[in-house]
Amino acid sequence: MNSRLFLTGIRASGRHGANPGEKDRPQDFVVDLDVEVSVDGDALDETADYRRIVESVREVVAGESFDLVETLAEAVAASVAHVDRVVGVRVVVHKPAAAASLGIQGVSAAATAGT
Repeated sequence: MNSRLFLTGIRASGRHGANPGEKDRPQDFVVDLDVEVSVDGDALDETADYRRIVESVREVVAGESFDLVETLAEAVAASVAHVDRVVGVRVVVHKPAAAASLGIQGVSAAATAGT
């Protein structure tokens, strides 16, 4: 059987951005996931491990630096898709401090991987 997990508000810091100075110091990012998982029973080892999924997200955000939030979202989706028992994932990466000069609360990008 497949089921869907919604993991929201995963906070992580990373050095991503295309504008001068954005990669000089870590910025806050927030990631929301809609994860389709394979479930074989009512035990923790029979579904995807939430801890491993969250760890995967934080590793990507803190790791390689990207210019675009869209590329970061794709990298997060690809990483989560490789976690054991994950069938598919839809990722939304929020960059709260982005585009403050435009008077908006932030910028987000979505990506999918898997099914």
